[in-house]
Amino acid sequence: MGHKEDLLQQWLDKAKEDLRAAEYLSTMHNPTPDEIICFLCQQSAEKYFKAFIFLNDIEPEKTHDLNLLLEVCIKYNADFSVLLTKARILTDYAVMPRYPNELQITEEDMKNAISYARQFKNLY
Repeated sequence: MGHKEDLLQQWLDKAKEDLRAAEYLSTMHNPTPDEIICFLCQQSAEKYFKAFIFLNDIEPEKTHDLNLLLEVCIKYNADFSVLLTKARILTDYAVMPRYPNELQITEEDMKNAISYARQFKNLY
């Protein structure tokens, strides 16, 4: 496996790990705060987008803004445009849940975040 393939696989492995962790935490009887699960879903989506960008021979921008990353993905595959609203929602989970804030995340938000992250994985 070449250097590019190794790096691509690292992006994909990290994305899968984040999504698996979110899915696992969501099944716990005394669940982890929904904010952490949403953060992991955002991280997974971010890494899938960056893997797709990398696959197209572009160095992914160092950002947590899924909207910016998605704009680049759409240039190479218009199918990504169906994710615009979902990317906007997940972008909010990049930083805010890690610090005290007024973002109120519900169990439904958490379930949606997992669903969105799965959709990003499937589109990749």
